[in-house]
Amino acid sequence: MVAKDYPFYLTAKRANCALEAQAAASPAKETEEPSTKRVKPLSRVTSLASLIPPVRTTPLKRFSQTLQRSISFRSESRPDLLSPRPWSRNMPPANTKRRDSKLWSETFDVCVNHMLTSKEIKRQEAIFELSQGEEDLIEDLKLAKKAYRDPMLKLSIMTEQELNQIFGTLDSLIPLHEDLLRRLQEVRKSDGSTEHVGHILVGWLPCLNSYDSYCSNQVAAKALLDHKKQDHRVQDFLQRCLESPFSRKLDLWNFLDIPRSRLVKYPLLLREILRHTPNDHPDQQHLEEAINIIQGIVAEINIKTGESECQYYKERLIYLEDGQRDSLIDNSRVVCCHGELKNNRGVKLHVFLFQEVLVITRAITHNEQLCYQLYRQPIPVRDLVLEDLQDGEVRVGGSIRGAFSNNERIKNFFRVSFKCGSQSQSHSLQANDSFNKQQWLNCIRQAKEKVTCAGKARVQNLEAHFLLSPNGSRVSQGETSLEQMDQSDSESDCCMDTSENNIDCERMEQTNSCESEKQLETDV
Repeated sequence: MVAKDYPFYLTAKRANCALEAQAAASPAKETEEPSTKRVKPLSRVTSLASLIPPVRTTPLKRFSQTLQRSISFRSESRPDLLSPRPWSRNMPPANTKRRDSKLWSETFDVCVNHMLTSKEIKRQEAIFELSQGEEDLIEDLKLAKKAYRDPMLKLSIMTEQELNQIFGTLDSLIPLHEDLLRRLQEVRKSDGSTEHVGHILVGWLPCLNSYDSYCSNQVAAKALLDHKKQDHRVQDFLQRCLESPFSRKLDLWNFLDIPRSRLVKYPLLLREILRHTPNDHPDQQHLEEAINIIQGIVAEINIKTGESECQYYKERLIYLEDGQRDSLIDNSRVVCCHGELKNNRGVKLHVFLFQEVLVITRAITHNEQLCYQLYRQPIPVRDLVLEDLQDGEVRVGGSIRGAFSNNERIKNFFRVSFKCGSQSQSHSLQANDSFNKQQWLNCIRQAKEKVTCAGKARVQNLEAHFLLSPNGSRVSQGETSLEQMDQSDSESDCCMDTSENNIDCERMEQTNSCESEKQLETDV
């Protein structure tokens, strides 16, 4: 070897050694612990293309074919079709049918826009939105009936009685909205514009009173549907429908709640039409009348729905002893709020805030129904003490670590306490999040304010029945009337005794004159 090439030889040798060491170390890396660094899987990146909505949606008239392709029902030859499918979550999402929003200016001849002002165009857009909303509502109601109710009845997934309870009077709502849609389409001109809609709404809106029975049934319908989801056949059917394109990623309850949402939206739609209607337009007066009608209907339905909800939960309260019964619960007509909370030991409680009483219960199953067993004595709202607790202030599970840790176990607590004589209660309750906690605090404070105002009103009413007596003492109005009746009775008794002797008659006359003078003084 040449001497001048020796440095180069050493460099090449060192490089070869480094490569050999790297090759020898590479198998060892496979046996090392996996890295904790979060790496985005490649499958999620490549599946993003499937989330892009299709350009053309599947028409409603073909939903039965889509349902037939996407849903496989149990047969005698394949009894395992309804078994749980753990791989369903890993499947790529199906093409979802999306409802495109339509505008009046895009649906009809755009040349009309050159002859209309911007305000009139906005008015036509609002009227068209009302009509298009009716069309979408009818489509959803028919879909709920044909894609959910009829198949479940035909396949005996639920009984007819259970389906009638869940779907309520949904069938009767379809012709109701078809009638409004037909009226709106009849007054639409050939160019797509509509001149008058106020008189149509004034004549049609009273029909919405039929929503009373449907909305009042929703509390019981939701409870029964949640209970039936525990049946694997029901759950599997609803899951397959949810994965189908026709559902638009909406579950069955979303479809059943669409009528109520539509009912609440009517006042907003009518105000939008009125806002873009000129003051001298004939629709101005009719639209104002229509808004008053729908507001009254919605308010009345809200009251009856609240009463129905309150009665539903009162019937499902289970008392461990008669001492837990309270007239404040029996007289309640509204549930201000209710929901699941946890105490500081992690026990799940279902709390009801009625108008004048707070009831803490535990959810149990009784006779295959979800019921609520009273956990403690009911707490009157007027005597309830509310405290907003800071995060970390409550001891969790009887330990002091909650005061020094910053985990989710010690957040979103508030305390309700009550003391009356020898009876006292104190409960530290935890909400799911800060928003839910604030809702509870606001509802309890509002309930206390209403009870306080009602108490002051009762005191004022009682004071209004009291009058001042002639000597300045406070007597009730009833007592004053009784005194006057006694005085008149005594006078009549004296008159009846005039058949006695003259001495008695003179005494009687003196007595009568004195009493007459007293009566005049009293009248003055």
